[in-house]
Amino acid sequence: ITDKDDIVKVCQEYAMPHMKEGDILFVSEKAVACTQKRAIPMKDIKPRPLAKFLCKFVHKSKHGIGLGIPETMEMALREIGTIKILFAAVISAIGKLFGKRGWFYNIVGEKARSIDGPCPNTLPPYNQYVVLAPENPNKVAKDIAKGIGHRAAVVDINDLDGVILGTSHEDMDKTLLVKILKDNPLGQSRQQTPMGIIRVVCDDDLKKEESKEEKQEISGNAEIKEEITA
Repeated sequence: ITDKDDIVKVCQEYAMPHMKEGDILFVSEKAVACTQKRAIPMKDIKPRPLAKFLCKFVHKSKHGIGLGIPETMEMALREIGTIKILFAAVISAIGKLFGKRGWFYNIVGEKARSIDGPCPNTLPPYNQYVVLAPENPNKVAKDIAKGIGHRAAVVDINDLDGVILGTSHEDMDKTLLVKILKDNPLGQSRQQTPMGIIRVVCDDDLKKEESKEEKQEISGNAEIKEEITA
């Protein structure tokens, strides 16, 4: 998915044929951002001295770079504003004195939290890009929903936590959606899954699936037994 793609058309082509009544389509924030030209080549970002200084104090996580390099911090300064970033940095430093983490992102918000830098396992060419948060995620979700005829959400989910950036309908339960997606079904890095479908499964459906699996297991065991006998 690149800036030459229309995210609504992508969803219509690849997700719509598989959707049923009551389904919800959830789309990765990176996929949306890339179609909005919000993926910036690293070589085009010239970090200011303040960005180089502030990024040294960002908690480094194995789950992603975040604002831990000058280029991503520079983009945060541009997106959020220097004053707000500095204020958040001061409050974060105070919080750390009391053993508290997360105050920085609580102040700067999801727009900064969603900024991602390149990782070795990121799918090329985005292993050389900084990807910003998508613009107007609620509007994007509404446009997708209108295009596919089903509810939609723009999500930022990783192996640590998640947030729902935008929904097509105001009555959609964001807390519930985060719980449903807690195991990060889209995966990370090169797993290359930009969207997924949430589907309500009733007890009858589960029983049918279990019965199908049991039949397959019995059939498999019978084949093994036949081979052993032979």
